[in-house]
Amino acid sequence: MNFKLDENLGRRTQQLFRDAGHDVQTVQEEALSGASDLEIYRVCRIERRCLVTLDLDFSDVTRFSPRETDGIVVVRVPRNPSHSAASGRNRTYHHKGTKTRRSQRLCVLVSSW
Repeated sequence: MNFKLDENLGRRTQQLFRDAGHDVQTVQEEALSGASDLEIYRVCRIERRCLVTLDLDFSDVTRFSPRETDGIVVVRVPRNPSHSAASGRNRTYHHKGTKTRRSQRLCVLVSSW
């Protein structure tokens, strides 16, 4: 699957996606840092990439319709996770959001420790 990582996700996240065999690009690689949310959304639509972000604004389906994209994943994590939690131990994810056809998906992942 093709993903675009928003500027609020780092190189480790990018490497995790690549290690899993995904085609992943970042907002930084394409010189889109500081671009508006609408511009990021537009580029993802054109490139047919699923956007992965920490930006809760993208969960607003009235502004960013998931029907017109290859997907939007909004990840929510605690403000100050411990090192052990950040490294993946004792991690639980709860899926919230709509789940229809693949091209019409908004996914909000909420992490609890």
